[in-house]
Amino acid sequence: MTVHSSDWENHLLSLADRAYDSPITSSANHIVDAGTLAKAYAHCEAITASNSRSFYLASGLLTGRKRIAARVLYAFCRISDNIVDEPKQDPVSELAQWREITTGTHPDTNDPVAQAWSHVRQAYAIPHIYAEQLIDGVATDLVKARYASFNELAAYAYSVASTVGLMSMHIIGYTGEEAIPYAIRLGVALQLTNILRDVGEDWENGRVYLPQDELARFGLSDEDIAHGQVDDRWRAFMAFQIERTRKLYRENWPGIAMLEADGRLAIGAAARFYERILDDIETHDYDVFNRRAHVSGLGKLRMLPAIWAQTRSL
Repeated sequence: MTVHSSDWENHLLSLADRAYDSPITSSANHIVDAGTLAKAYAHCEAITASNSRSFYLASGLLTGRKRIAARVLYAFCRISDNIVDEPKQDPVSELAQWREITTGTHPDTNDPVAQAWSHVRQAYAIPHIYAEQLIDGVATDLVKARYASFNELAAYAYSVASTVGLMSMHIIGYTGEEAIPYAIRLGVALQLTNILRDVGEDWENGRVYLPQDELARFGLSDEDIAHGQVDDRWRAFMAFQIERTRKLYRENWPGIAMLEADGRLAIGAAARFYERILDDIETHDYDVFNRRAHVSGLGKLRMLPAIWAQTRSL
């Protein structure tokens, strides 16, 4: 793979390469009959519909099989995240059990998401290490609440978001290994957008997903976030963060041409929907403490013709 990237990207490329080059393990779980599998798929569809309108709409632009597989992937990721954010018991042991039944070669389970994910993982030859890296990423929230630098934050974003893009790439189809850096960048951009949108909510949960050294450079600290005050320092800091994130979206766009044609609109839409959240943050004077930036369903639908034209021109 040709690497034309900064230090933080080089590190993430090495993580992706390790997963990409790993052997594809077959899942030897107990046989699931067609009816049970159909119910498992329907369960994953319901999880996606109730948890992410953006992903549900974007994945709906895929063809039938790929659409269902993408929503199974979303459900796997959502359950992984919920184990940490909304644990039913000890999250460490719960996450270890989830890892065993979703990434191992013998996931003997009656869990519908695990059943559907096992089937999708085999059908699309998705390297299991990507899923392990994602679980490692969500587990980070159990032990880490601050990030010293952007390099640290980018590594976290890779684990919880770029891995999703890399797994999606296997579902959609792609030209070759040269598509990997673009999937990494898009994942980091999407996660940074989440982080910038959810600063206030994350603070309430005891977490700050903002580089501490960059906060200090703009004269900001945890105390400023606690007060939720939007002043010139905060505006300058957020403008810097948004510009870097937009740059990643721009740099990712050529990678969409490396996907199979029937998947380009879905990925293009997902990217554009999230990128528009940055516009909403700016429109509301960078206030991410008192409101949650968003794009309405109607707004997303209005964006689709332009996105379709952009992906058609690739």
